[in-house]
Amino acid sequence: MTNPLEGLAAALADGSVEIVDLTHTLDPDFPVIVLPPEFGQCARFRMEEVSAYDGRGPAWKWHNISMNEHTGTHFDAPIHWVSGRDVANGAVDEIDPSVFVGPVVVIDCSEGAATDDDLELTPEIIEAWEAEHGPVPADSWVLMRTDWSKRRGAEYLNMAEDGPHSPGPTPGAIELLLARKIRGFGTETVGTDAGQGAHYVPPYPAHFLLHGAGKYGLQCLSNLDLLPPTGAMLIAPPLKIKGGTGSPLRVLALVPVRSVSGENA
Repeated sequence: MTNPLEGLAAALADGSVEIVDLTHTLDPDFPVIVLPPEFGQCARFRMEEVSAYDGRGPAWKWHNISMNEHTGTHFDAPIHWVSGRDVANGAVDEIDPSVFVGPVVVIDCSEGAATDDDLELTPEIIEAWEAEHGPVPADSWVLMRTDWSKRRGAEYLNMAEDGPHSPGPTPGAIELLLARKIRGFGTETVGTDAGQGAHYVPPYPAHFLLHGAGKYGLQCLSNLDLLPPTGAMLIAPPLKIKGGTGSPLRVLALVPVRSVSGENA
């Protein structure tokens, strides 16, 4: 019997499949979500040197690190949201690892997001994508491309007097994706919901509806412009934190090279 992994290894070796990094670098300056002051806040990434080939450790260098589970490019488990608090195997250490590797589709909303900070991913946009590329496959990751990851600093959070402004899905869009039986939903913004997502019914529908259905979230992704609409494979394993609600992680995509240029789009 032929080992199918040999074919993948050969494709990686000859360059016909490439690995695309969808992850931001963790550093103290990377923005984190800002909540109203009456709530607890997400901690930024911090790194403290323990030793550097010196008297504290002559032959080694290492650091202590600290951060919130939802800092940087990160994974949301069902128990992150109140709607998913009772989902079976809803913490990161309980999730079947097969969830962390799977097919991915990318819905390109970058043109609209370039002129509308509050661009909505709607059922109509999803259906138009499906008319061109076919139905969203069951058990796939769905990523909303906005090119928001190219922003830096204050522009990334895009705070105003009434709170943050960034693109995201409507409740109807999430309901449609759940009807397609997706695995999870990901964005380039600081959360899976729009910056003004509190004003939807239910509030923050990507969190409320996805996690209540036992699905998963990815946010603060980058380089989605390097992925084809279909045909790539996502690798997104969070840290195995006991009882964890989420985790920073390094998200990778396996992409057929011919798809990067859009020939298979």
